[in-house]
Formats: sequence, structure tokens, C-alpha cells
Amino acid sequence: MMNISTPVKRLSLAEEVAGRIQDLIVSGKIVVDQQLPTEPELMAQYGVGRSSIREAIKVLVNRGFLKVQQGLGTFVISQSGSGEPLTTLLQRADFEDLNEVRLILEVKIAEKAAMLRSQKDVEKMKGFLKKRYEYAVANNLEACIQADINFHKSIADAARNEVMIDLYASVADMLKKSFVLRYGTTKTFVDTQHLHDALLQAIIDKDPKKAWSCATRITTHGK
Repeated sequence: MMNISTPVKRLSLAEEVAGRIQDLIVSGKIVVDQQLPTEPELMAQYGVGRSSIREAIKVLVNRGFLKVQQGLGTFVISQSGSGEPLTTLLQRADFEDLNEVRLILEVKIAEKAAMLRSQKDVEKMKGFLKKRYEYAVANNLEACIQADINFHKSIADAARNEVMIDLYASVADMLKKSFVLRYGTTKTFVDTQHLHDALLQAIIDKDPKKAWSCATRITTHGK
């Protein structure tokens, strides 16, 4: 087993773990194309939990140092990274750019979810969509927006693409406060409930073309 560090004293600091691994990459102690140890091995070596290791890996993926290949492992792809972290880029982006990325993602996510969804995925979608409607009728804007985000996140989960899942979640969560200020009431959510119902049905029916069409109608509503 590769021994790449001593345990971290403060157990919950994923950023510290990321910094330790990044230092090893930059110094050449871990080289490009080299595979990192498994999660359990990293947990033991750094003395932290699984969630801290996963968050540290995400940080380094966003910085351009690592790439996660499903079924194979995590590999070093650069000794210098890609410069600005994705989270920083998203934080300084304006509303229109972020929202455009969100809308583009939703269409492709819907198509893939219709092909790959499980029954468990469908039940999660139904639950969030039901809450979306209940909060919309009650004009509980913030709760309605969160239920809407959760609904689309559950579709992203069903699409089985880790990059799209993380990117969609990051963009949508960053837009939440802007949505509250822009909408004011839940009228838009009431007006588009039937479109979301149709999207869910297309996913249930495993009809990717219809799911794409429904998602497009949602993303272009009011334009």
C-alpha cells in the first residue's frame, strides 16, 4: 500500500486533506497518471471519515489535479492544476450565465434520467414534486424553490453522471437566493406544475425524447 501522508490532527477538515495531497502532487511525490489509494486507505492514512475524503477529492478535481474514473479509481491528471477552482468561478459568475448553464444541464439530465432511472429514483422525484406543488399553492416561495431544486437534483441523480450531478447541484444552490428575489411569489411555479408533471411521466415511461421535449418546455417557459 502506498503511504502518502501522516494522519491529520483536526479530523473534519477536508480542505487540509486536499492541501496535503495537493502538496504531494505539486512536489512530484505523487506523479501524473498515478492512482490514489482507495477511500478506506486514505481514511486510515489521514485519520478522517469517508465524507472528508470525498470532499477533499472533489476539491482537487475542481482544481484540476485529479480525475475520478468510475469503477477504476482516482488518478492524478496534472501537477499544476487548472488554475481557478470551479467553486470560485461559479461564485463570481452573474445570474444569467449561471441560469443558462442550469437550463442546458436540465435538458440533457432529463433525457438520461428517462433511460437510466430506477423505481427508487421515481419515488424520490414524486415526493419532491408533490412538495413543490403544495408549497406553490401555499405561496411558500423559499420552500417551493428548494423543493423544485430537489426535484431536479433527483432527476440528475437518476442520470448517473457524477459530473452533471455535482455541477447541477452547485449551480442550482448558488442561484437559490437570486430566485427568491426574482420571483417574489410562487405564481410561476403554479403555472409550470403541469409541465413538471409531464416531465416526471416521461421519465416514468422511460421516454427520453419526450423527457427532452418536456424539459425544453420548462426551460423556455416565459421566454
